[in-house]
Amino acid sequence: MYITKEGKKIFVEIDRDLCIGASSCVAIAPDTFDMDQESKAYMVGQEIDDYETVLEASKSCPVSAIILKDETGKQIWP
Repeated sequence: MYITKEGKKIFVEIDRDLCIGASSCVAIAPDTFDMDQESKAYMVGQEIDDYETVLEASKSCPVSAIILKDETGKQIWP
């Protein structure tokens, strides 16, 4: 999934093997993340929160299961 910040595309990846279902990402960015039947985070769809909100949600994950990369593949978070 890509989002725009100052004209750049950002890829959001969820490592479902790491996800423990804390759901802090959902609380912060509900238009981006939700929990499935296994209590694992997933991307909701095309309409997502702004970059700063997604970054904050990613940083709130206690196991760093949400990975942000820039358009070149360079990891931004964690």
